[in-house]
Amino acid sequence: MAGFDKVVVSYEEAMAGLCDGMTVIAGGFGLCGIPEGLISQIRHMGTKDLTVVSNNCGVDGFGLGILLEDKQIRKMVASYVGENALFEQQLLSGVLEVELTPQGTLAEKMRAGGAGIPAFYTATGVGTPVAEGKEVKTFGDREYILEPSITGDFAIVKAWKADRFGNCVYRHTAMNFNPMAATAGKITVVEVEEIVEPGEIEPSQIHTPGIYIDRVILGQFEKRIEKRTVKEQA
Repeated sequence: MAGFDKVVVSYEEAMAGLCDGMTVIAGGFGLCGIPEGLISQIRHMGTKDLTVVSNNCGVDGFGLGILLEDKQIRKMVASYVGENALFEQQLLSGVLEVELTPQGTLAEKMRAGGAGIPAFYTATGVGTPVAEGKEVKTFGDREYILEPSITGDFAIVKAWKADRFGNCVYRHTAMNFNPMAATAGKITVVEVEEIVEPGEIEPSQIHTPGIYIDRVILGQFEKRIEKRTVKEQA
């Protein structure tokens, strides 16, 4: 069974093969469920001219936001970008190309890409700038636009735990975009909190089967909270 072992011991090995100009799909929502170490490795590698597909681009100084500091991202495909001042600055100055996509559509683009579906029709965005330049078709009495699916050269995701074959379990809201992103990469790397032996995860509890995963690395996570809200004392 050694040939099925997907565990790597270094971040260099985890992200080997990433080159300038590639497309990277990243799981996470805000700062929840993001592959912190894999993002840091991309920064360390200095890889540039990247297209990054993710719900958002982290915050200033953390998450995907650190890749903006050295202008490593050429294009960002996202649904929400409101927490990052540097992102706004680069967008307005023309340094960063941005493709805003409705959140549910973005999730389905990843899922469809992973399922081998090249495009799909959705009513979301009809009659708005989202529909500009896209095919419109009527089904029943409603118009739909044709949205292309998304695949990436790399997908980087974060899971709670995985076995050595790459079978993954996500925890609570940290699941978010990770399962869809995991299926849509030519090379998918998962950063986990715990690695267990094959057979230790109940098959019915597996969220992403190992067939989608190419590399597994044990990470250490800061798990920074994006917006901390506490109740005032009475």
